[in-house]
Amino acid sequence: MKIAILSRNKKLYSTRRLVEAAEIRGHEVHVLDHTKCYIVNQKQEPAIYYGSEKLEGFDAVIPRIGASVTFYGASIIRQFEMCNVFTTVKSVALTRSRDKLRSIQIMSREGLDIPKTAFARHPDDITNLIKSVGGTPLIIKVLEGTQGLGVVLAETQKAAKSVIEAFWGLNTNILVQEFIKEAGGADIRAFVVNGEVVGAMKRQGKEGEFRSNLHRGGSSTAIKLKRSEKTAAIKAAKAMGLSIAGVDMLQSERGPLILEVNSSPGLEGIENSTKVDIAGKIIEYIEGNAGKKNSLKDKVGA
Repeated sequence: MKIAILSRNKKLYSTRRLVEAAEIRGHEVHVLDHTKCYIVNQKQEPAIYYGSEKLEGFDAVIPRIGASVTFYGASIIRQFEMCNVFTTVKSVALTRSRDKLRSIQIMSREGLDIPKTAFARHPDDITNLIKSVGGTPLIIKVLEGTQGLGVVLAETQKAAKSVIEAFWGLNTNILVQEFIKEAGGADIRAFVVNGEVVGAMKRQGKEGEFRSNLHRGGSSTAIKLKRSEKTAAIKAAKAMGLSIAGVDMLQSERGPLILEVNSSPGLEGIENSTKVDIAGKIIEYIEGNAGKKNSLKDKVGA
């Protein structure tokens, strides 16, 4: 098969591992910087170009789209879909997963357990907003934040009000979320491929840090998930319309709580922790599905 990997840096661990896994299985692989692709449309002739080269003959595409270029990356994926190329991440699923509020709304509707989360945009709502998630301490998240950036722990009502007012003063959209004390600064990343959890790790924040992100200095170890955690991860990925996803969960007294569903999860942490060939699992998924016609219909409906 001829496979395109949409990545802005071919030296990144995830990109290198996907290339390696595909080539081992005898596939032809091209790493394309999606920001350098452009699309041309005319009657019944959608086309994609990379410089002067028209991109043709691809059987599958693996999008590795950064948050800063979500809109443009989604447009490139959509064009591949128009050309009937199989993609491991649908364009609509990418944009859905990158919108934190939309994701929370979908998961709530689908009956997934999540930390209690509120969203508002008026200064008079602050006191009620804090009460609605159970008071302080609480978590404040910038909607556009990634890798733990733009996430603040407010331990008192005074601190919460100050932070919320500051973000609103900067015209920044935020979520206010229940703080799960018993999680102890740790979370679980479950890696889902084609409706199956293929690996899971527990990420622990460094001392004094409530965020568990590896980019923030956290550590990770392989973990065997409980049945309820596996079920929650698979259901969350399905709710977002993602065949490949990194599902982040908190372990709480009332069971697993879904934090986020990542549409471009990194492979380095999960592969190093679990020793599972996650890249190979992704290529196997493509081998079993490339050639099937894409549907642009959004079955989730949100």
